[in-house]
Amino acid sequence: MVRATNAVYTNRKRKRLMKQAKGFVGDRKNHRRLTSSSVLQAMGFNYEGRKQRKRDFRSLWINRLNVGAKINGLSYSRLIQGLKKFGSGLNRKMLSELAIADPAAFAAVAEKAKSALA
Repeated sequence: MVRATNAVYTNRKRKRLMKQAKGFVGDRKNHRRLTSSSVLQAMGFNYEGRKQRKRDFRSLWINRLNVGAKINGLSYSRLIQGLKKFGSGLNRKMLSELAIADPAAFAAVAEKAKSALA
């Protein structure tokens, strides 16, 4: 009986693996065993990086708000507390953009937060 190798599936699988390893350096890009482990590790880092990016951006927004709040005579925590009491629907991302793009409007928002605290 002839030995069945299932070459079509095997070649397709190898081709997909090598495509994922595009840009890797050295033996990691063209040896199946090394490529397989490298791609698995890269996928893990990729997954973790997508979560990390969300944390990094939130941290950036908070830092920007802290500087903007200090310029207007508030701390970051007092600004957020005042905005919650005031009932503002602006999130940190939008407030951060406002602080950079339109400082006068951000100053008005900070004044609303101050008045809500008083």
